[in-house]
Amino acid sequence: MKRALLGAAALMLMGQAAPDAPAPRAESAPATPAPGSPAAKPAAPAKPIDQPTPMAERVIAFSVLNKNNGQVRDFRVKPGATVAFGRLTIRARACEATPPWDRPWSGAFLQIDDRPKRGGLRRVFSGWLFAESPSINSFDHPVYDVWVKSCAMSFPEIGPDTIVAGRASAAKASSAKKSPSADSAESSNDR
Repeated sequence: MKRALLGAAALMLMGQAAPDAPAPRAESAPATPAPGSPAAKPAAPAKPIDQPTPMAERVIAFSVLNKNNGQVRDFRVKPGATVAFGRLTIRARACEATPPWDRPWSGAFLQIDDRPKRGGLRRVFSGWLFAESPSINSFDHPVYDVWVKSCAMSFPEIGPDTIVAGRASAAKASSAKKSPSADSAESSNDR
């Protein structure tokens, strides 16, 4: 009886699995070809797929305002850099931006420490600040204001599954321009 209940419970749990989750694949060991066969040659390395700019090469642009004297300073730093402005120490940890073909959205993960006059270092902010919507997660400080302007990074123009429309017709048109006889042959076929 206990085994039947456990089996039924296991079936119910398996039935509650997410429908979008892929079924686990059985891993099979690749067949090893004979040493002298042509299949024994190592496969050529695949061409690397273009990726967005690596994190270490991105550039974060942000500004800091001292509310007491109106002094504003713009910074352009790479993730991992630390800058000081007045009593603040700002560590830029990461940044992200949407590709140019999508709705513009960029943000940076900043950690901001304050050095009050009494001494010591106190973390006053740690989180994402967004250029297009600074009110989502804002930095609140009585003396300073910090806001992100952008995250400069690049994206590949085309991916491995991208189909470029008109590429075949462009090649056909360029070959037709080179040989006038091909152009007359195509026009006679259209009649």
